[in-house]
Formats: sequence, structure tokens, C-alpha cells
Amino acid sequence: MIKIKALKMEDTIRALKMPDVIKTVEEVYRGQSSGATKIFPLITEEFVPGSAEMDMKSGWMKDNDIYGLKVVSWFENNNEVGLPALLGTILIFDAKTGAPMGILDGTYITGIRTGAAGATGAKLLAKKDSKNLLVVGAGNIATFQVAATLINFPAIENVMIYDGLDFNIADRFVKNIEAKLKNNFGLKKVKAKFTAVKDIAEATGKSDIIITVTPSRKPIIKKEWVKPGTHFSCIGSDMSGKEEIDPEIFSNAKVFVDDIKQCVEVGEIEIPIKKGIMDESDITGIIGDIITGKATGRENDEQITVFDATGTGPLDLLTGLLALDEAEKLGLGQVVEL
Repeated sequence: MIKIKALKMEDTIRALKMPDVIKTVEEVYRGQSSGATKIFPLITEEFVPGSAEMDMKSGWMKDNDIYGLKVVSWFENNNEVGLPALLGTILIFDAKTGAPMGILDGTYITGIRTGAAGATGAKLLAKKDSKNLLVVGAGNIATFQVAATLINFPAIENVMIYDGLDFNIADRFVKNIEAKLKNNFGLKKVKAKFTAVKDIAEATGKSDIIITVTPSRKPIIKKEWVKPGTHFSCIGSDMSGKEEIDPEIFSNAKVFVDDIKQCVEVGEIEIPIKKGIMDESDITGIIGDIITGKATGRENDEQITVFDATGTGPLDLLTGLLALDEAEKLGLGQVVEL
């Protein structure tokens, strides 16, 4: 009889703290750069173009003796049936025996590790004295991006939120964000001012850090709006054909990715490469190479930097393992016999 720990969303919410998840994400990227992390091929399916899709991400964390997978889906109209748009399930296995260790709701884990990933890219590539943050997209994932970035950049003065579909969505986000930061992430003293913006060109021109979290299939930000020294963490492009920023931005940017093969196939760099604006050889490296010292990040305050983050299975697995460990300490979850 095999015993497996099951964690529902409420358990993962209680078990996971953003600063710990940020450290976990950095550990994954470090392990990937050092060869201790293996990412398996991505499996994707788009049921309804632009509104219903799934992907399966998996991998092996050699130093942690785990492997596993996450199946995640995004169904745009789920709010009509009382469900979140993003749903996921994570399975973690013991790499020494093959026995299942845990089954976890992956929705919250996906959100928190994605926020930590975008903020980690900014930490490693943005100007250290960055003051102005623009988040493009005002959905659930945007909350995690704001929280993680403010933890990494506590001196941020202005946070601008833009939603290309409906300004009112961005406005509601801004009205609720401070309470969420305090209640959900323990950020009780935030100095930043939050603003919903209508003029994306003006907001882009003011920004030091831009994080994009949309399912867009056409560029939202044009190159001519971008000021020197801007950093982009591109999060939304995780399926072929998705595109959030002008491909010409890549013509003179320093580019890092979370996984070269995956980003070339489905990331923000997919279209610039297909258009001949950049080559795969123009990728400086994977983001963990900065952590391990294999590559240098930003070289000066005028340089445009981009982190293309498609999201990888090991991020979910190690964050899931963290949740299992913390849940054990707190007495959370249920044990299921298979």
C-alpha cells in the first residue's frame, strides 16, 4: 500500500509564503544552470483558440530526488460557472523509487511560482534603483507579480496596471491590491502608489520594469515607446503564436530565457526568431546562468533587457515539495492510500 499526501488549494495557500517561494524559484534556476535540473518536453493543446487551452509540464530535480508533472488549463469563461480561469494539478514522485509522494492543487502554486519567476528575472536584470513598475494584464497572476516584485524591489514608488480589454478591470485591481498585499502576502507597509492607466504608450515610457501577463496574440507594447534601460519580464507567452511585445524590441536587447528549447518554440522570442529579427544564438543564456556566474546580466543603465519566462515543470515541482514540507509542519493535508 502506497501512501500519498493530498493538498487542496487552501492548504497550499497556508503553507506557502512568497519570500520562500522566491528562494525556491532561484534554487530551480540555479540547479538548471548547474545541470541538476532536467526539463522534459512540453505538451500543449488548444481546445478553443484564444480562450481554452491546456499544457503539461514535467521534469526531474536530481538534487532533490523528485520528478513529476503539472497539468494546467486556462479556460477564459470559467468565471461563468464559478471556477477560476486557471486550474492545475501537480503530481510529485520519489526519484529513488518511483513512488508517488504528493498530489496537489496546482492553481495557487502556479500563481505564486509565476509571480516569483517574473520578479526573479527583474531582480537579476533590472536596474537596482528601479522606481516605476508597469504590469500589463490585470488578472489573477498579476497580483502575484506585484507582490513578488515589491518584495524584491521595496523601493518601488509607482505601480501602474494596464488592461487592454477593459480599463475597469485595471481600476478594480488597483482598488483591491493593497488589501490583498497585506492580507495574502504580509506586505503591510507598501510605499508604492498604485494607478490604473489608460495610455499604455505613456506608461511604457515611464517604466523601469515591465511585466506582461496576458494571453495576447499581437504586440501590446511598441518599441518606440520604450525608454533606455527598461527591463521586461514576459510571462504570458507560453504557447505558439502568443505575443505581448513588439518583436523589434529584441533587435538590440539582452535576452535571457527560462528554457531555450521551450522559449524558441512557444515563448516571447518565438516570433522575433521566425521573423529573423534575432537568432537563437542571440540568447545570452538561461536565467540561472546569472546566478551561477556563467553569464553576466545587465551591463549598463541604458541596456534593454528581456527575461522570456514560459514556466517550467521543475518550478511547480520544487514549489510543490516546499508546500508538502510546510504542510507537514502545520498538520495540513490528507493522506490517501493507493
